[in-house]
Amino acid sequence: MIIGITGGIGSGKSTLSKRFREAGYAVYDTDSAARRLQNENIGIRQQISALFGPEAYTDNELNRKYIAGIVFNQPELLHKLNEIVHPAVRADFKIWAKQHKSETVLFLECAILFHGEFHKLVDKIILVTAPQSIRIQRVVKRDGLSEKQIIERINNQLTDAEMAAKSDLIIDTDITDINQLDVNSFLLNFH
Repeated sequence: MIIGITGGIGSGKSTLSKRFREAGYAVYDTDSAARRLQNENIGIRQQISALFGPEAYTDNELNRKYIAGIVFNQPELLHKLNEIVHPAVRADFKIWAKQHKSETVLFLECAILFHGEFHKLVDKIILVTAPQSIRIQRVVKRDGLSEKQIIERINNQLTDAEMAAKSDLIIDTDITDINQLDVNSFLLNFH
């Protein structure tokens, strides 16, 4: 079984994924995979450089701050970037899943589970939510972004209501302390 973990920026999905990892489960993080592929995959590098110019890479690494400053204000460029990266991440996940086929449960952590067509790769979906004010506080503390930058990112994501309609389980991290969650019992009840 493959379980997708999704939610907006700052919702707590990475904390939930960390709990599953600590319990011994395999978790594929699409954000980490995208960062790796954007830096290592020559084809992706060439396409991103063609789209955003030579400033797209600095010191052989994707210039994430530069790219974010463009795409979160220009949805058409975000869409083009996603068309480059998402298929590569989906293909990478499929390889990873085959490498872990002996596991009974795999997890796919993905903020853009529905946008990126990743929902088609999972059997069940957990949506992790939190009030927007709490999400903003978390991301300011974690990433040092401004409230304006965070809201730009939130506005480029599906709403919790849109994702909830397509999810099998919702965890509100304002109510549920993920750090206290017994993930093995949780999974028994979730199947």
